[in-house]
Amino acid sequence: MTIVAVTVTALLAVAGALTLTRIIRGPSILDRAVATDVLLAIIVAAIATEAAYSRDGTALPVLVVLAVLGFVGSVSVARFAARRNSK
Repeated sequence: MTIVAVTVTALLAVAGALTLTRIIRGPSILDRAVATDVLLAIIVAAIATEAAYSRDGTALPVLVVLAVLGFVGSVSVARFAARRNSK
């Protein structure tokens, strides 16, 4: 189980680093918004992995709040971009 946890942690760290480079270098604001949403999904996956590894369910409310926050943020950016492109 420890090897799996280390492997997942390493993969999530690499994914987070690549996502941060997209946030910094993104050519448009929509690229940065999508990368921020992906980074939030990576954070949720990391918290869920830690909760599963430690067999502790107290992180579940945090996961729900972060998931709702990511969804609302994505919808808001999409609506803003749609309004901006229609003018």
